[in-house]
Amino acid sequence: MTFDLHPHLLAPVAAAPLSRAPFAIADETQADVPAREALLDAAFGPARFLKTCERLREGRQPAPGLALAARDDGGEFIATIRLWPIFAGGRRPALLLGPVAVAEHARSLGLGAEMIRASLIRARALGHRAVLLVGDEPYYRRFGFEQRFTAKLALPGPVERARFLGLELAPGALEGAEGRVSAAPLEAPMALPRAA
Repeated sequence: MTFDLHPHLLAPVAAAPLSRAPFAIADETQADVPAREALLDAAFGPARFLKTCERLREGRQPAPGLALAARDDGGEFIATIRLWPIFAGGRRPALLLGPVAVAEHARSLGLGAEMIRASLIRARALGHRAVLLVGDEPYYRRFGFEQRFTAKLALPGPVERARFLGLELAPGALEGAEGRVSAAPLEAPMALPRAA
């Protein structure tokens, strides 16, 4: 089965294949939890639990197959990224990207961008259609995130509007999306079947 990939996702990966990088990206495991929590504490401190996006993650698990970890050549845990099932207003399935964190000594490797690309490509391959996040628009623009996709959406708490961004993994996935973003019920199917 093949998938059409968003141009913002395909080109950078083709230009910088992961196989040549001094790190490996793979599924997060239960054994990674202490290292992941320590990395997030170092990157964001205790204030990370006060962020509006945390309201959408509390008591939930990341979307299946969308919790990734990176390790260096020596096997050290050096980066994390997770995507979470949400509804982008009403019952429109989407994902929430974050947090993404990279160990301070590994930040010059371009690992944050590779983690984002890998997670978006995987999300697309799994049938997810849209991703939202709160982050710096100049950074996330390279992956195709734009403010226009969230113009009529609201998060369950305060956020700088200029930092609330969206990406369509499938054309039209966020067209007409409006209302409050909410956490998806645990039993809700989040990926829609692909057309044949």
